[in-house]
Amino acid sequence: MQFHLNGFQPGDPEIADPAARVQASGAIGAVPDEVDVLIVGCGPAGLTLAAQLAQFPDIKTCIVEQKPGPLLVGQADGVACRTMEMFHAYGFSERVLKEAYWVNETTFWKPDGQAPEKIVRSGRVQDVEDGLSEFPHVILNQARIHDGFLDVMRRSPAKLEPYYGRHLLDLQVDAAAGPADHAVTVHLERVDAANEGKVETIRARYVVGCDGARSTVRKSIGRELHGDSANQAWGVMDVLAVTDFPDIRFKVLIQSAKDGSLLIIPREGGYLVRLYVELAKLDVGERVANRDITADDVIAKAQRILKPHTLEVKEIAWWSVYEIGQRLTDKFDDVPETEINTRLPRIFIAGDACHTHSPKAGQGMNVSMQDAFNLGWKLASVLRKQSTPSLLHSYSAERQAVAKELIEFDREWAGILASAAKAGGADAAKTQDYFVRHGRYTAGTATHYTPSILTGAASHQHLAQGLVIGTRFHSAPVIRLGDAKPVHLGHAAHADGRFRIYAFSGAEDPAAAGSAIRALCNFLAEARESPLRRYTPAGADIDAVIDLRTVFQQDHRALAIEAMPTLLLPRKGRYGLLDYEKMFCPDLKSGHDVFEMRGIDRKAGCMVVVRPDQYVAQVLPLDDFAALAGYFDAFMLQVN
Repeated sequence: MQFHLNGFQPGDPEIADPAARVQASGAIGAVPDEVDVLIVGCGPAGLTLAAQLAQFPDIKTCIVEQKPGPLLVGQADGVACRTMEMFHAYGFSERVLKEAYWVNETTFWKPDGQAPEKIVRSGRVQDVEDGLSEFPHVILNQARIHDGFLDVMRRSPAKLEPYYGRHLLDLQVDAAAGPADHAVTVHLERVDAANEGKVETIRARYVVGCDGARSTVRKSIGRELHGDSANQAWGVMDVLAVTDFPDIRFKVLIQSAKDGSLLIIPREGGYLVRLYVELAKLDVGERVANRDITADDVIAKAQRILKPHTLEVKEIAWWSVYEIGQRLTDKFDDVPETEINTRLPRIFIAGDACHTHSPKAGQGMNVSMQDAFNLGWKLASVLRKQSTPSLLHSYSAERQAVAKELIEFDREWAGILASAAKAGGADAAKTQDYFVRHGRYTAGTATHYTPSILTGAASHQHLAQGLVIGTRFHSAPVIRLGDAKPVHLGHAAHADGRFRIYAFSGAEDPAAAGSAIRALCNFLAEARESPLRRYTPAGADIDAVIDLRTVFQQDHRALAIEAMPTLLLPRKGRYGLLDYEKMFCPDLKSGHDVFEMRGIDRKAGCMVVVRPDQYVAQVLPLDDFAALAGYFDAFMLQVN
């Protein structure tokens, strides 16, 4: 898609009338008196969480924001491959793919050895390695990402809308309250013109602070961001410009001899481009605001770095200056480490409220949304009485470790980019090598949760070597048996709070009376210890809590769907209609054998248990019914 040709316009580019591109948003009236979850902040983390909880009409959720309305322009724009996988689970990846800029290759520029005042191209690499994800790395204005989540919220069973114009004053927790009580009392001040100064009170069972680096929620629970400043100022701006620089529509990293670094990120629409410009070294303790840096200063620095090429800025859609710094809080909830065994979390923080860093690695928005995806299904499971409240401890344990890795990565990457202050200048080869070696990290696929109540040990990892326990479920192309449609196996998972069991059949005939798949289905359908029987509420569809999918080794034309176990053709809904979308085969016609691609043991097969946030929880033999039941028994509440 091409747009922004005659000037930057926020909103949906497919709507011809610019005045109609921004959809009205926001709940009317006062906030409710009581809710299950109060989310503070409508940034990426807050909206991800709200969109997840909005799928459950029995959970009363409220999200508030100090700003007067939805974001229209600026801030983050990089969307990692892993985040695109998450967007598909939420249902709006296709829109993002259509509208966004796709980062296909990254080029590197360095000082010309013959004329150091000029720059020359030093390298070009593929941005994402082949096969890492079915989705690309893309660039899209953060405001449009927000729009995607807001649409999900509006269309959800809960029909959720944010309450804008609310400033959080304070919150208090009743330590004596029970797990089901609305233990957190929150005071909000109206800042909208019609109600300015009015104070509202809302009581919540849980509060989640997604309110940024200066988080009031974080401060209210006594948490602090700890870390260092690199004492380096950078400018960032989205511009419509005319230039003779040949790589302007590629992602580019430029390191000049004397004027520092410039990172070019093409934006959606074919014309807009983002510039990250290294500006100046700050004194210890100095704030960037003290320098009075103007937009013209940022442009002039970019022009010097680009020499001998020219840059004529026609319009600035958004710009800012910032200081490089990496800061992290020690815990992401309100329970002190020494009280984990005696207290349950009531208040959580996510995104910039608990970790801040430079934007140039493109991780801030992505990691923040993954924070919320991790927390959302856990809150829903506890509130719907599917899991024990102690499950909520796992949020801080898992995500704080991920954020710590992010901070360490960002500190090293920011140091490589900040070349101007280094003796001898930039090392272009080192920069390109580091970029390539850390490609999986920047793609968002390097997260690896350690063994815990939710993540099993690697005892049977050899059965599925390409689906590593603790990492995200790596999808692969398959053929759906019921209608021969080519699909991606991982796309069976939606952001609906359900666990998935992917049962990969062994080499035998899966329809045979003695097959391992049939035995597994018989256990899940009939045994008293079956997690499907123990944790699925009476009257609900059999896959309402745990969704079983099977993958066979045979060509889809060699199997008879009617001969398969009854559990793989479950009757669902008010009419008991058959679900024909539970069974898959390798896409042999296209040469995509999922068993080969993901290292599945062909003789034995296996079960792969996947969490609601798309991370592999367990790999087990097909006949290890006790281990399968034991996994869910550790944290779920029996209903039958």
